[in-house]
Amino acid sequence: MSTLKINGEVYELEVPPGMPLLWAMREQLDITGPKYGCGHGVCGGCIVSVNGLQEHSCKVTVPEMEGKEILTVEGLTGPVADALFGAWTQIDVSQCGFCQPAQLTSAYVLLSNIPNPTDAQIDEAMLHNLCRCGTYARIRAAITQAIGTLNAATS
Repeated sequence: MSTLKINGEVYELEVPPGMPLLWAMREQLDITGPKYGCGHGVCGGCIVSVNGLQEHSCKVTVPEMEGKEILTVEGLTGPVADALFGAWTQIDVSQCGFCQPAQLTSAYVLLSNIPNPTDAQIDEAMLHNLCRCGTYARIRAAITQAIGTLNAATS
């Protein structure tokens, strides 16, 4: 039996020892924001926040995640999340939408840890998220807009 804390909720799961976190979330908990894309941690569709850092949920097992704080796009809340969701909507970032949960989660991790990132820091944070539709320019614009919104709120 494994105990996971995801999006502030505690779950008791009985899973095989090698089960990836991604499959436990999607199949047993109906948490479907993280997506299966490659299964090797290359595409970034499965990225979640683990203890405030990006993690590929397809590459870590359920037992490895015990005692850690896991956030998916479904659990993002607060000023940073509000600024990102607002910017994503205003700029109309999504095209097909497949990668957007992981894109938003990565941006949330970035702005939660570095409120005023440089362009290089944004590039580094978003490097592990592939977008089939090529909406990278809109993603960057939305992150930049969210930073402006957050800065204006604290001024």
